[in-house]
Amino acid sequence: MAFDELLAQRIRLSLEMYPPETQSLITEKKMFGGMVFLLKGKMTIGVLKEKLMVRVVPEKMTKIFDNPFVEPMDFIKKPMKEFIFVLPPGLESEEMLQHWIILGIEHARRKLTL
Repeated sequence: MAFDELLAQRIRLSLEMYPPETQSLITEKKMFGGMVFLLKGKMTIGVLKEKLMVRVVPEKMTKIFDNPFVEPMDFIKKPMKEFIFVLPPGLESEEMLQHWIILGIEHARRKLTL
C-alpha cells in the first residue's frame, strides 16, 4: 500500500462538507506514489504512506513548523517549497484534519487568483 486508504477516505468525507460548487472543482490524482487532491488542477493536500502532504501559503510556512507533528516535505531529499508533511498524531481528530485541508485549499485558491 503506497498510501493510507483510510486517511484518503477521511479527506473525501471532509471535502463533502464544502459547497457543491467547490466540490465540483476537486479531483483526485495518483502522484508522488500516493494520492493527491487538486482544486481546479492545483494541489491542495495528499496522502503519502501514512503522512498528509499539505501545500501552505508562504507567509504561514515559518509558524507552521511550531507544530510538533509537522515536518518539511523532503520527498526529493531537500525541502520542497510550500509543502509540508503532517505526521499521524497531527491527524487524530476530524477537526485536526479539517485544519490542514483548509490550509491546502487556501494555497490552491491563492494560486488560482494570480
